[in-house]
Amino acid sequence: MGLNRELEGITVVAVEQAVAAPYCGLLLADAGARVIKVEREEGDLARGYDKGADGQSTFFAWLNRGKESICINLKNAEDQDLLRRILDKADVFLSNLSPGAIERAGFSGDVLRAINPGLITCQINGYGKEGEAAHKKAYDFLIQAESGVVATTGTGTELARVGVSLVDISSGLTAFSAILRALIQRGRTGEGIDLSISMFDVMGDWMNMPLMGHRYMGGAPKPIGLTHSLIAPYGAYSAGDGRQILIAIQSNREWVSFCEKVLEEPWMATDPRFADNTVRTANRVQMDEVINKSFSRYPRQELVQLLDDNKIACAQLNSVEELSDHPLLKNLDVTFDGSVVSVADLPIPSDGGRLTVVPTLDQHGPALRQEFAKDRNQ
Repeated sequence: MGLNRELEGITVVAVEQAVAAPYCGLLLADAGARVIKVEREEGDLARGYDKGADGQSTFFAWLNRGKESICINLKNAEDQDLLRRILDKADVFLSNLSPGAIERAGFSGDVLRAINPGLITCQINGYGKEGEAAHKKAYDFLIQAESGVVATTGTGTELARVGVSLVDISSGLTAFSAILRALIQRGRTGEGIDLSISMFDVMGDWMNMPLMGHRYMGGAPKPIGLTHSLIAPYGAYSAGDGRQILIAIQSNREWVSFCEKVLEEPWMATDPRFADNTVRTANRVQMDEVINKSFSRYPRQELVQLLDDNKIACAQLNSVEELSDHPLLKNLDVTFDGSVVSVADLPIPSDGGRLTVVPTLDQHGPALRQEFAKDRNQ
């Protein structure tokens, strides 16, 4: 028996846009929750990110399958009343609008729990709800810069942002875990809670390794491309066909085996310049010369096999095109307004099956307005 719609019966109202909150909403929907996605009249920003699905956004398809879409104008009194009626019956209220927008519209947690005491609210924001930066808008790239992630990425001469939405996805995942904790707590107390997930705080936690280097080891590691500032050999090397492969040696035992069985240079295992990780890091240039010379004897696939056979951790440096055809990649076909979009599947299997239908804008609006009509909720 595996996981199987364990959040069935939980209703989530998500006033969400872009990536962070929608990713959290995706995980909640995949776990069986009913996720009602509230959009402005022009729709979630992500609907306009691309037109790869016959005019519809493939990015939106990735993040929003299995949800119900309704357009609600938070500045319209009737729509505000409708949203309150929906929230009166909800378990979770998820949002990631501009700072203060939810409160200005009259939907703060204390107000909503006057009617629905078990409601859990979760806001994803840039820098928290209090303090001098609480008012700032925040996007993935900006938080990568502010939190120091960019300072650890790239090469010695040029910094770079992480090429995926690291901050958004990690913040959505953190919000998901916090909501699960809040649901468990509510099961004991019967009371809801307000959660605030700061994207900056999430990255602050994820930056602990370079922080420890700065605070306790003489300085933070510098960005040095496809290698590691504190471990060697740990990085990219060229095979005989010119293609790159990454290796990671984590112990002296592995180093000895690597020298003897892969490099066929047993003298390196005991050479004072390479005998342990500290001196290998200091003499990286000389070490790399020997490794690249040895690796040049093999095409990449043969080298991978040799490393695998000798239990040396390695990976191929694949392009996105190569990832798309990777035999280990699990894909899922989702449908979006008549188009089929192939996305990488979520990593946690579910016996209940995946949700595969992506909502068009306001697709469920009429049905939801009828379900939560004023007369029906009196």
